[in-house]
Amino acid sequence: MQSELITFHGLADGQEHLAVRLGEPTGIPLVRVHSECLTGDVLGSRRCDCGPQLTDALAMIHERGGYLLYMRQEGRGIGLYNKLDAYQLQDDGHDTYAANLQLGRAADERDYTAAAQILHCLGAVEIDLLTNNPDKAEQLRRYGIRLRKVLPTVAHVNPDNYRYLAAKATETRHTIDLEGMFP
Repeated sequence: MQSELITFHGLADGQEHLAVRLGEPTGIPLVRVHSECLTGDVLGSRRCDCGPQLTDALAMIHERGGYLLYMRQEGRGIGLYNKLDAYQLQDDGHDTYAANLQLGRAADERDYTAAAQILHCLGAVEIDLLTNNPDKAEQLRRYGIRLRKVLPTVAHVNPDNYRYLAAKATETRHTIDLEGMFP
C-alpha cells in the first residue's frame, strides 16, 4: 500500500490535523474530510457510523488514489468531554443536535477552513469529495476548493444509531437514505 502521513503547522484553527495520502492519485483525487471520533473510530461505538465510514473511505481512497484528512473536530467540534455529556442527553431523549444546544454549544461547530488550507497545500484544489454533509461541501467551495463530484458515503445503520442518523438527515440535510430501516 502506498501511503504517506503529512502533518501541518500554522493552520487557521491552530489544531494538529493529518492528511493521509493513499494510493497513487492520478487526475482528480478522491478526498474524505473525516472528523475525529474517538468513540466510533477507536472504540467501535455503534451510536454513530464514523468507524465504518472511516474504514470504507480508506479502502475507496486507496483503490483510486487521494487523501484522507483526519480533522481534530471531535463531537462536531464541541470536544470529547462535551460529546460524552451530549450522549447522556441523547439517552434522555434529545437528538444529537438538541443535546449540543442543551450544553450551550452550537449544533455543529465545525469549520472547514483548515481542511481547505490543507488541500491547497497539497495542490488538491479540484477534488471528488466523499461526504453526506452538504455543509462540508459548501464550506470547501467557499474556501476555493472545486468539487468535481460529491460522492455519498454508505450509511451503516443499526438500531443503536438510527435516531442519530435520522437527525442528521432531517436537521442538516445529510444525504442518508433510511427508507426501510429501523423505525
